[in-house]
Amino acid sequence: MTLSVRSIVVACAMGALGAALAACGGPAGPDLARRGHHAPATASATGTDTDTAPSRPPTLAPGPAGLTPVFANGPRTRDRTVALTFDADMTADEGERAAGGERFDNPQLIATLRRFEVPATVFMTGRWAEEYPREARDIGRDPLFEIANHSYSHYAFTSDCYGLPTMPEDRMRADVERAYAAFRKAGVRDAMPYFRFPGGCYDRRSLRALSAAGITAVQWDVVSGDAFATDADAVARQVLDGVRSGSVVVMHCTRSAAPVTERALRTIVPELRRRGFRLVKVSQLIGAADRLRGPSPRPAGASLSPVPRSS
Repeated sequence: MTLSVRSIVVACAMGALGAALAACGGPAGPDLARRGHHAPATASATGTDTDTAPSRPPTLAPGPAGLTPVFANGPRTRDRTVALTFDADMTADEGERAAGGERFDNPQLIATLRRFEVPATVFMTGRWAEEYPREARDIGRDPLFEIANHSYSHYAFTSDCYGLPTMPEDRMRADVERAYAAFRKAGVRDAMPYFRFPGGCYDRRSLRALSAAGITAVQWDVVSGDAFATDADAVARQVLDGVRSGSVVVMHCTRSAAPVTERALRTIVPELRRRGFRLVKVSQLIGAADRLRGPSPRPAGASLSPVPRSS
């Protein structure tokens, strides 16, 4: 049976995996699981966003036939937690554009997250970390944030994904490991064992190719629409109209591809807090889902189904 991003359903069991990819060269996955995660996030000015980070990052148990598990959102509980996630995209062949002055980073957005004291998960490509090593290290060492894997090359893991170059199946795992190596080289000590497929595109073949990597694939249930958007208010409305308790929101922290995201955040964050939402990292949503698991391996309210891809 062939599964696509539009139809796949991954029935994952929740739990902590002992093996995870290390942010270093070579397939040294268990090293990351042995090392502790960074310190808890600082408290927000509102007092609503504090949570203690786990000593070991929570992950999902493998799906059917040992496939890489997929997480789309946390439990739909009264806890009213939301995770804002930001893709730091840079494709392997975009170095010439960067050399010509195109900016794939967004320091002002990171500064705004800090000013509002917003915990966030940054899904970073290895190529981005190579281009901006100081920024990668700065983000990775800030306990307010966590860095997760968005591949090294930002090539697609399926054959039809927004025109991205396609990654051969036999190179998929190596590409993910290469990103962790780039993070370590930049000085990021504790990259998380979470992976976001470029474009959100995956199928059974790609889930199988990454099954030995010990990672959890993280999708989303709220598309911000910030990619190439020019109207910050429209982006803010789309996020605010879509969030529910447990939501994972996908956004971008690349100036050239998402120029209005920082402005949209200035509306999104205060309004979410006014509505009683608590902003957390992806690791905290996965941990909450794990704690709520009952006799069934699937926790109440946690979505393990695919969601619309980002453009």
